Amino acid sequence: MIQKLARRSRHVTVSALLTVALTTPALFAQPQSKTMLDQWVLSGGKTMFFIGAAVIGFIALAVYNFMALTKAKFCPDDLKEVLMDHMANCRVRSAIEVAAAHPSYLGRMVAYSFPNIDATRPEDLGRDQVEDAMADFSVNENRKIMTWINYISVIAQASPMLGLLGTVIGMVSAFATLQVSGGADPGELAGNISVALLTTLWGLINAIPCIIVFYILKNRFANLVAESVHTSEELLNAAVATVNADTLYAKIPEGIAV
Repeated sequence: MIQKLARRSRHVTVSALLTVALTTPALFAQPQSKTMLDQWVLSGGKTMFFIGAAVIGFIALAVYNFMALTKAKFCPDDLKEVLMDHMANCRVRSAIEVAAAHPSYLGRMVAYSFPNIDATRPEDLGRDQVEDAMADFSVNENRKIMTWINYISVIAQASPMLGLLGTVIGMVSAFATLQVSGGADPGELAGNISVALLTTLWGLINAIPCIIVFYILKNRFANLVAESVHTSEELLNAAVATVNADTLYAKIPEGIAV
């Protein structure tokens, strides 16, 4: 009995060793699972490098524009208070000097347009000339600032096109595989279809936030410019009101006899 058990144990041991010896190479030969980077990015092919560049460009432009489009760089409250004090006391030259030394949008607008104030026209101080100068400044300045915002719109339009390019490349490769092999090889077709779908996916992932951020920045820029223009008009109105203060107080409103 003991000998039989020893023989059976030897047979089991030998069988186990043979099983391990035969299955180990097969285990090492199995492909390892892909990482998230390989599965969702690198499998998209060479077109993903262009889409990646578009993503990086969008992030850089978004950060730059959000930092540039702030109230402190367009219409800061401290500058507004100083200019209002000078204009309310008709110190136009002092207001222009203070504005010229300030790098904000409002400061540059006042320094550009207020030299057109005409003291020989006390009724409006040459408002039409000042407003024309403000319009000229806005046209020239806004074009420069909007250039960087419009680049985001360009990326938003180019990203789906890059995704479509990758889709076309993937489908062409898939049909080429069918033509060469004469049949459908699931492995090769899956790789080609993966290229087609991943590039389309990442093109849309980049395009959608680009569109949203573009309109957010565009509206923020329009509001900041409108606030700067409105502040400039308030400064001019303060000077006109001071110059014509005596005339305004001298006028007696017409009453209604009861």
